[in-house]
Amino acid sequence: MSAQANDGTILYVTDLGYEARGRRYCDEDIWLSGRLREEFDLALCHPRDAAALMGRFDAVVVRNSGPVIHYREAYEAFREAARAGGVRMFNSLSGKGDMSGKEYLLDLSREGFPVIPTVGRTEDFGLLPEADEYVVKPLLGADSVGLRFVDRAGLGDVNPAGMLVQPRIPFSYEVSFYFVGRSFQYALYAPHPEARWVLEPYEATAADLEFAQRFVDWNDLPYGIQRVDACRAPGGELLLVELEDLNPYLSLDLVGDREREAFVGAMAGSLRELLEQPAGR
Repeated sequence: MSAQANDGTILYVTDLGYEARGRRYCDEDIWLSGRLREEFDLALCHPRDAAALMGRFDAVVVRNSGPVIHYREAYEAFREAARAGGVRMFNSLSGKGDMSGKEYLLDLSREGFPVIPTVGRTEDFGLLPEADEYVVKPLLGADSVGLRFVDRAGLGDVNPAGMLVQPRIPFSYEVSFYFVGRSFQYALYAPHPEARWVLEPYEATAADLEFAQRFVDWNDLPYGIQRVDACRAPGGELLLVELEDLNPYLSLDLVGDREREAFVGAMAGSLRELLEQPAGR
């Protein structure tokens, strides 16, 4: 990325104090914001301060801001203010994935997409395949907050209000595909299911990329970063775990220099395109 300044002012929203299991969000945002500062005038702020500050900047980048479940009302107020003010947002606020809760998993499951079978009503529990355990998770959850496991008999005690239910898949590994806009950047996987954030580079096949691209195209996010998380099911197929389009952690420290530089270049290019758009779009 060229050392070119003043292409626009960016408010970079991050919670440098958030503690995540197995990851250091702050390190990633310190590095990434530093690289973007080579091209843009950029300031960092905490998520709770974003609504008050965003009107002073040309665009707002939401990065590792932590689970919004911990400050849902403030987050919704921020989104409403950004829409009302026509703020250029990265990610765009039109995302249909985790940005809007996990109800999309119910929709995609009903529509026959390759996702882990998902239901949200008691009368649909019988549609779930047989499994040793079932996962019950909040529609507005994140980082496994509120997640629990029950056996088949225990499903009868589950109140599905605000929740979704899935079979616990005995997958061989999880894999994540990282995109800027609709453009694939790199993939990482966790070869050991019990260690989700012990990641290694993954060589995606054409079939893998077709799988991930299908969800990115469905989401139709104009500007931003998306992470397609999937698991390799016992039959060998990939199934969607989640489509993270709010503030996906990028694990940039685990990819090579070439992939990292390509990612920064793609992100900066996308931000330049966003800044060229009239405010309010």
